[in-house]
Amino acid sequence: MATDYDAPRKTDEDLSEDSLQELQARRTDKNSGVVDEDEIEAAEGFELPGADLSGEELSVRVLPRQADEFTCSKCFLVHHRSQLAYEKDGQLVCSECA
Repeated sequence: MATDYDAPRKTDEDLSEDSLQELQARRTDKNSGVVDEDEIEAAEGFELPGADLSGEELSVRVLPRQADEFTCSKCFLVHHRSQLAYEKDGQLVCSECA
């Protein structure tokens, strides 16, 4: 619901003097926010152009672990040796997992 922030605000006296018709009109306005189920079904069948990526292939060149890198024993990510926090029983742990 849009709100006009520049409009003068009602005081407590103004609120208590609201007419019955105005209150009933507000009640019907609240019901206008109900979404029709037919609109939901129509939106589910709608597809964006170019959204189907099933025919796309990604090609990524994978490099083997370099001599100055290690695999963290907790997160299993490959990090540079500068990220090594500690080694315990041959298990290398990165600074993010430490």
